[in-house]
Formats: sequence, structure tokens, C-alpha cells
Amino acid sequence: MRPQFAPASNDAKPLWPVLKGAAIPAGANAGDWPTACGFSGKSGDICLLPDGRGGVAGALLGLGGPTDHARERFQFAAGKALPRGDWYLADLPAGFDLDQIALGWLLGQYRFTRYKGEAADGPRLVCPDGVDAARIEAIAAGEFLTRDLINTPASDMGPDQLEQVARDLAQEIGASISVTTGDALLAANFPLIHAVGRAAEQAPRLIDMRLGDHGPMLTLVGKGVCFDTGGLDIKPPSSMGLMKKDMGGAATVLGLVRMLAGTGAAQGVRLRVLIPAVENSIAGNAFRPGDVLTSRKGLTVEVNNTDAEGRLVLADALTFAAEESPDLTLSFATLTGAARVALGPDVPPFYCDDDATATAIQAAAMAVGDPLWRMPFWGPYDTLIEPQIADLDNAPSGGMAGSITAALFLRRFAEGAGRYVHLDIYGWQPSAAPGRPKGGVGQGARAVLAALPQVLS
Repeated sequence: MRPQFAPASNDAKPLWPVLKGAAIPAGANAGDWPTACGFSGKSGDICLLPDGRGGVAGALLGLGGPTDHARERFQFAAGKALPRGDWYLADLPAGFDLDQIALGWLLGQYRFTRYKGEAADGPRLVCPDGVDAARIEAIAAGEFLTRDLINTPASDMGPDQLEQVARDLAQEIGASISVTTGDALLAANFPLIHAVGRAAEQAPRLIDMRLGDHGPMLTLVGKGVCFDTGGLDIKPPSSMGLMKKDMGGAATVLGLVRMLAGTGAAQGVRLRVLIPAVENSIAGNAFRPGDVLTSRKGLTVEVNNTDAEGRLVLADALTFAAEESPDLTLSFATLTGAARVALGPDVPPFYCDDDATATAIQAAAMAVGDPLWRMPFWGPYDTLIEPQIADLDNAPSGGMAGSITAALFLRRFAEGAGRYVHLDIYGWQPSAAPGRPKGGVGQGARAVLAALPQVLS
């Protein structure tokens, strides 16, 4: 589905936002009707206003109070419960951001209907005055792409299909694309990507997309593990159930690319996208615990857990990225459970050594309702990823600081990649929230989009 605003027309009905406990706007001509219906302005409450002829004249939408505003990002996404038709904002209490209102409404309309049902026409919002409708639609379209990709099971979203999505997007935005597949990875010196994906029915590959030929160079690297069994260190069923989302980094990067192209933010930027796309499967030729692998960079890696495969495929991709000396490199990956233990599903940690870049991303994340939290590349923990028989350990024992040690591992391969930012995302909404149905969700893309004008200036 494609998110769209309604055109302005005389048929659109007024929607009156109401804070909890506040007076009903006089223009709504609601009389005692809201009180009779039990409407109090509680967050998400809707009160339809009759027109005296058995129809609907308009509606009230409850926005809740300060506690709700601190807990919820997109109160206006509750508008999805309105009757089908077109609506416009008749009034707005002070303190609300029109862009966030418009975006929240569109995000609330998302449905994943590939296998069940059809995308029904729900209530549509006339874009508020002062909002760039095309820009907000492009941002929502990028998020919808990310959600669709994560929600699609591995039976229909393996490396073959992920490559096709990337090719379709490249054609849509006018980008070039090349793909290195199967044993060609060895010839091209991507040994870690090949090792992780060689046991799967669909061959491993590295997707390389480019857009633009002038300006600062921005490289986006997305982890594309289309399904993760854990390899020979197999996951238990309870941990494997959501592993269709282990390509959430790639899905988020592709959604961000659509945002960059659709909003015009890609103009004046040399954009490069690298996605190592693999399945971490089990077969006689699977890589093993205890193996020592040599990376593209030449660093050797002792495999102490085959379930820590994401950092391996990213290592070769980051090394490749660094060879062109970009100005800014960002990696997105559903990398560690430790990040969820530390910050939960809503707030992904990000890592960056450059204070100005990190400050800009953190501020943008909070401003656009796409929260991130900075964590440290803690140098003293480097010894934890240095085993006795190889340069690096892909899975340090002990279980402490798991997200940090994974980030430190990646940083070893990002040397020369300009300012480096790593986002350890979750990519999944465990339970429905305003603007975020249960299922796949993008994290960090809108924050990066908002920060780029500052960090690439």
C-alpha cells in the first residue's frame, strides 16, 4: 500500500482534537452530546458528531494529557478508527507539531495484507496547511517499505527476493546496482559473507547500489540476514520464531533510501548502499564453532558462536565501504539481544566516536519521534574481542556488554570509512502502539534523514 493524503474538498469532514479535560471547541457545535457519549478527551477516544439527519457532521479526537504525550509518539494515529471518508483538522491545541501529526496519521494507516485480507480504504486526512504533503508521504512510503520487508517471511524474502527488491528500488529512483553472488564472493574477496551464507539453498550475495555523482559521500550498510537459524549453534524455537526480521537492517536501509530519494535529500550526495544478503542455515558445509576465518581486511576471526553471524557479514561490507573513504558511514543491524536488555524494544542504541555527529543524530531522533540513545565505543572492552589464536573473537564469553563488544568488533573494519555510526536496532513492534502496528518497524531511518543536513554540511 502507498500512503497518501486526501485532496482538499468540500466533502471532507471536520476533526476537532481535544485535550483531556479541556472544553469542547465552540466551533464543533457539539452541545451536550460529547458528555452524553462519555467523551472526556482521553487519548484515542473518538466521538462522532451527528448532523441531525442521521449522518456524521464531524468528530472529536481525544489527545489525552501530559502523561499520554510523554508516553505516546503519534496520538493522531488513532484517527484510523474514524469512519471511512476524508477528514480535515478543524483546530489544534498549542504545542503539537503539524509534520508529526500528518506523519502519524499516515503511519497509522499501515496494514500488512500480503497473505490475508485486502488493503481497505480507511479514513483519509487532508494534509494540514503548512505541511509539505509530498515530503511526508515519501517518509511514510519509506517506512511502509521497511515494514513490508520485515513482515514478509523468509519463504518469500530470502536473498533472491531481497536482491529483487533492491533492483526494483534502484530502477524506481534511477540508481545503479551490482550484485556479487555465490562463489564469486570468494573471487572478489568477501570470504566472511560467503562463509556465513554458503550452507543456504539461496546463495549469499553482496548488493551494491549507487546514486548521485557529486557532493559528500554517504554509505549505508544494512545487515541482510534473511533468516537466522543460529547455524550449528542453533537457536531454540523461542528465539528462532522472529528471525525473519534479522534482515531488519537491510529493510531499514532500503526504506531510508526511498525517503532520501523521495524527499530530495539525496540530491547533492553521493549515496552508496551495501547489503550483505545471506541466510544463516545448517548443512554439511556450514561454518563451524572454532573455525578461524580470514576477512576481506586480512584480520582473522575465531568463530566462537555461529549465531553471531551478523557482525561477520557486516565486517566484509564495512571494509569494502572504507576502501572508498566515504565522508559518513552508517550501519543498521538487528545485531544483539544485549541491546534489547539494556534499552528495550523502543530505543535502539547507536555508537559514534564523533561528538558533533552523535549530538545531531540524538537531537534529530527525539525531535521526529524516532528515538535513539548514544552508547559508547568503550575502548577498555577491546580486549574482550581479542582471543588467543586469532585477531578477533566474534562472540566473547561472559555475556557482559554484548552490544558494545559487537560495536567494537565492527569498528575494527570501519577504519577509513569516515565518521562511523552503528545502530543496533530491533526492527519489531512487540505490541500495537499509535502509528506502529504489531510487527516490523523501521528504527533510526527518520532520525538519520532529519540529521543529514547538519552532519553532511
